[in-house]
Amino acid sequence: MPEQPAKARVRAAFERAADSYDGAAEVQRRICQHLLTRLPAALQPQRLLDAGCGTGYALGLLHQRYPHAQALALDFSPAMLLHCRRSAPNAPLALAGDIEHLPLGSASLDLYWSSLAVQWCDLARALGEARRVLAASGQLALATLGPGTFHELRTAFAGIDRHAHTLSFVDAAQVEQLARASGFATVDVEIRQETAYYPDFRSLLKAVKAVGANQVGDGRRTSLLGRSAFARAAAAAENGRNINGLPLSYEVIFLTARA
Repeated sequence: MPEQPAKARVRAAFERAADSYDGAAEVQRRICQHLLTRLPAALQPQRLLDAGCGTGYALGLLHQRYPHAQALALDFSPAMLLHCRRSAPNAPLALAGDIEHLPLGSASLDLYWSSLAVQWCDLARALGEARRVLAASGQLALATLGPGTFHELRTAFAGIDRHAHTLSFVDAAQVEQLARASGFATVDVEIRQETAYYPDFRSLLKAVKAVGANQVGDGRRTSLLGRSAFARAAAAAENGRNINGLPLSYEVIFLTARA
């Protein structure tokens, strides 16, 4: 299993990104929209949780589909929760908390939703907590990132330094295995690629920073990249340019399961 970044570093990254997140989160919104299509048509939850809610985009989608459900919003970042409370419909109950240690009673939820949050966590612990808080036959709907994510960044920086410019992500087979080991049934996994495009390398890096996904892992660069090194990385990234611009890939793993 990949080593997880320090929690304080993850919280700090998303605190800084709270104001810029929505303006750069096109891919993240598409991922939420696709995850919604994977929920069973017959599902009618009375109580649901958005674990790692960020600024609350998914809560709007969930409210449209389940207008009578009691929604709980949980995030590690108080700044993200503040944005969520301002933007999400019906002011869901907001909880500052850790996905690995949910401040909720056992069997208290009908739907556990989490989009692009558990990749910053110990996935086995997060799934164990999701299983604990779901009632019998409760639904899990989760999206996380796979190892192909941001491969363009790894390629661009490969010849520049030895620092880790992206996290290592769990692959789909491990996600499925951990879900089953946590006690979930009817486990279904889908892999889907999403791509964002940028006019230049600087814009690409700025977008990664804007959504809080920059350099939170161990081995990250802690000093500024020199002008010459930046130019070499930008030149390497140009090898991937196509008619749409410079691509940045997300390998998205969608997991749905029943408790």
